[in-house]
Amino acid sequence: MDVRKFAVEETGVLELRGANDEPLIGEDGKPMTITGFGPGSKTYAQAQAENQNRMIDKLKRKGKTEQSAADKARELAEFLAACTKEFSANIEYDGLQGEALFKAVYSDASIGFIAEQFAKWLNDWSSFRTASTTS
Repeated sequence: MDVRKFAVEETGVLELRGANDEPLIGEDGKPMTITGFGPGSKTYAQAQAENQNRMIDKLKRKGKTEQSAADKARELAEFLAACTKEFSANIEYDGLQGEALFKAVYSDASIGFIAEQFAKWLNDWSSFRTASTTS
C-alpha cells in the first residue's frame, strides 16, 4: 500500500472559541475562523526554519538562549502569522489586513487565548487530515 494515501492536507480551518470555550461568532452570524498552513506544508516548514535560525543567531551573538517574555511573545506571533493563510472576513482589528492583522491579533495579550488555541491546533497533525472518502 502506498503510504502517501495517509498524507495530510496543506491547510486546515480552525473555528475559534472564546475564553469561555463558546464558539466565537461574528456580527454576520458566521463562525470566526483561521485558515492555517499545517506541519505537512512547505510554508510551515519555512516558518519553523526561520524560528530556528533566529535562535541560532541569538546564540552566536549573545552565547545564551534566555529571552524576555515580550521577545517570546513577539516570536510566537511572528511564527503564527507566518503559518496563517487567512482569517475569516469577520475578524477585524484596527482596520489592519494581512500579516499586520495576524501579528496584531496574536500579539494582543487580552485575547491571548486565540494565539494559544491556534498554536495548539497548528501543531496537531490531525487538524490537517484528509477527509475520509468512505464516509
